[in-house]
Amino acid sequence: MGKQTKKAGKGRLYAAILAGGIGSRFWPLSRETTPKQLLKVVGDESLLKSTIRRLKPLVPPERVVIVTNARQAEIIRLHLSYEGRALSPGYCIEPMGKNTAPAIGLAALELYKKDKDAIMAVLPADHIIEDGKGFIDALAAATQAAAEGHLVTFGIVPTSPETGYGYIKSGKRAIKKINGFPIRPVERFVEKPDINRAKRFLKEGGYFWNSGIFLWKASRILEELKTHLPDIYRGLSEVVEGVSLSDTYKTFRDISIDHGILEKADDVVVIPAEFPWSDMGSWSSFGEVLENDPDGNIIKGRVVDLGSRNSIIIGCDRVVATIGLKDFILVDTPDATLVCPKNRAQEVKDVVNMLKRKGYVEHEVHRTVERPWGSYTLLENGDGYKIKKIRVEPKRRLSLQLHHHRSEHWVVITGVAKVQRGEEIVEIGINQSTYIPRGVKHRLENPGDSPLEIIEVQNGEYVEEEDIVRFDDDFERK
Repeated sequence: MGKQTKKAGKGRLYAAILAGGIGSRFWPLSRETTPKQLLKVVGDESLLKSTIRRLKPLVPPERVVIVTNARQAEIIRLHLSYEGRALSPGYCIEPMGKNTAPAIGLAALELYKKDKDAIMAVLPADHIIEDGKGFIDALAAATQAAAEGHLVTFGIVPTSPETGYGYIKSGKRAIKKINGFPIRPVERFVEKPDINRAKRFLKEGGYFWNSGIFLWKASRILEELKTHLPDIYRGLSEVVEGVSLSDTYKTFRDISIDHGILEKADDVVVIPAEFPWSDMGSWSSFGEVLENDPDGNIIKGRVVDLGSRNSIIIGCDRVVATIGLKDFILVDTPDATLVCPKNRAQEVKDVVNMLKRKGYVEHEVHRTVERPWGSYTLLENGDGYKIKKIRVEPKRRLSLQLHHHRSEHWVVITGVAKVQRGEEIVEIGINQSTYIPRGVKHRLENPGDSPLEIIEVQNGEYVEEEDIVRFDDDFERK
């Protein structure tokens, strides 16, 4: 690939959505099997689904690629399978996380192989952007700037001296305007400042929050990768020639696109973006996107509160009672509870690391686990047995499967179940039951128009999820 000239092209716009993390600062809601981007923070849709839909006027789902690891890719694919073809992106699988520079390089190479004129937007999966039209208008202007050869970033117009974001310092004068948006040269990127520096930035003007949203030609960012991070460029190029991606990734530095390329490259520009935006970096971010009560609290779930102020209190199944909290975070889930001062919200990530070191499973899974056919809730787990409540959504079914190490006993508590057991197919209703011996192929289906719920009792020497052999699956799981 030769040196790229900065001429406007007619490349189509693609999107690379970075979705490899779990958002550990949002524990106990976020877990390894339910990462932050799959949470429903605002409204009834996950952050990831909102991100894909937000792009639709300019980037249809078939031109979206999710950059993630193999485990998260399967979780995300099943999450999006609820939508059928409505949200059906491609996937770019990293063998391990090495920060944003290798991830973006890998996605750029994939898009360049597909379309040598590709323009790519790079977006995190977990941002909240409330003004869809404002975002699309800014994205259209950024696409034109990228087509002209610029490396483009969105700078969020700051509304407060925020210390949790990096900043972009822009030149005073725009080099041009596109659709009314000023295109300003970037003078430098600034790490997260202390409060005094942040106040000075706002007073001086010309500083923007670094949104982490970028646009450029795939060919252009690959040239910059070749110039500034030649080891990563060479490693990714070797993968095309058949070298193991996993072996190659092990040699890469852990480096961000900002440090690795944008701080060194020429012709980096910023578009001031004034749409409402939050990167949902920690629990404190909830105050930016959810409405406070008159005392400054955000309260959700089964909560009874007396006299708390400026706190985030989130309940779940059981009642949570709070008295006189001030600037606190309390998040209750069926198997874990977080309590911490707001000003220490960033340390929740350290708690997750402690859970891992202690071997606790609560960093990994919830008691209620979503599946494309519905969900299951773990009620009790003991030596040689496990009890679950399984919910199957209307007109959906589990895979045809068997277990080598356990038997199962099902009791219907709501709805009607269609059960395949070996060659036998029967329907059972409320308070009826069936028994599935180990080693027998079976399938559970909800043929009705309302949810089906059953209690499942597993017995055997091994009762973990890995003991599943699938023969047929509507969701193409292995």
